[in-house]
Amino acid sequence: QVQLVESGGGLVQPGGSLRLSCAASGRDFSIYDMGWYRQAPGKQRELVATMTSGGTTNYADSVKGRFTISRDNAKNLMYLQMNSLKPEDTAVYYCNANRPGRDSWGQGTQVIVSS
Repeated sequence: QVQLVESGGGLVQPGGSLRLSCAASGRDFSIYDMGWYRQAPGKQRELVATMTSGGTTNYADSVKGRFTISRDNAKNLMYLQMNSLKPEDTAVYYCNANRPGRDSWGQGTQVIVSS
């Protein structure tokens, strides 16, 4: 099972950009389906973007065209490039890795979009 650590969150103005990183330790990172999820205060955790082990991506409608998920299997890293950020993107962002019988979450990184 992989262990996940997110980084790259912070405070950014509306319209700005951030890149989140998820570092994975453990074996077989490349065979995991990976994803970014977020949870805003008082709301349920929701899917932001996913990328399968084969490279297929999926995005929430609310972030399509603004966010890009990517992964570097050689470095055991996953990224979320977030552009044109809006106040409603404010949330704790979590990294997820899953495959049959395995499901891992990071501790989350806070993103605040505010002027």
